[in-house]
Amino acid sequence: MARVQVSELLQQRMNAANPTPDQEVGAGELASGHLPAPNATAASLLGFLHDGPQSGWELTAAVQNQLGGFWSISRSQVHRELKRLADSDLVETGEIGVRDSLPYRITPTGRDAFAAWVSNGPESATIRLPLLLFVSLGRHLDPDVLASILREQRAHQAALVREYSAARRQLEATDVDQFRLATIDFGIRTARTTVKWIDELIQKFEQIQP
Repeated sequence: MARVQVSELLQQRMNAANPTPDQEVGAGELASGHLPAPNATAASLLGFLHDGPQSGWELTAAVQNQLGGFWSISRSQVHRELKRLADSDLVETGEIGVRDSLPYRITPTGRDAFAAWVSNGPESATIRLPLLLFVSLGRHLDPDVLASILREQRAHQAALVREYSAARRQLEATDVDQFRLATIDFGIRTARTTVKWIDELIQKFEQIQP
C-alpha cells in the first residue's frame, strides 16, 4: 500500500476514534505531510513499547521509574491512551496473561506515527515549580512563613539529589543505556541548582529583614 494511502487510512481511523479537535490522540500536526504525530503522552507510550510488549500497569511503572520526576502520567491516562492507540491501530493487544494483564505491542503504523512525532521535535519547555509562585508573591507573605516554605522546599530538593544519585549508582551497576543516565543526570543537576538558588534566597531575605 502506498504511503499516502497509509496516511489517509490512519487519519480516518484516528478521526473516528477522536471526532473532536480537543481530543488528544491523533490531534498532532502532520509530520512531513504524511503520518499525523500523536500527542506527547501517547507518543511516550509508543516509545516505551519499542522495548517490547507491555501491559498498562507495566507501562505506568516504566514511565514512573525512568521519568517519574520529570514526566507526570497516571495509570488512568495510560489506559485511556492505550485504548485510543488501539482504536487507531497504532498498538495491538496480545493474549491476556497473569492476573488478567493485557499486553500491548506497537504496530508498524505505530512506529511510523512515533517517528512522525519525533520529527516534530519537543515542544518549548515550561518550568512549573510551585515554589516560584510563592516567591513571586513573597511581598504578601509573612517573612517567617516564607522562610519556613523555603527551608521545607530546600529539604525536598536535597532529598531528590540523594534519591537520584542513589538511582544513578544502581543504574551504573547494570547494563543501562547512556540515555537513561543522561536523563537522571538532568534531575540531579536541576535539584542541586534549585538547592543553591534557595540557599541564596534565604540569605538574601535574611539580610533585608528588619
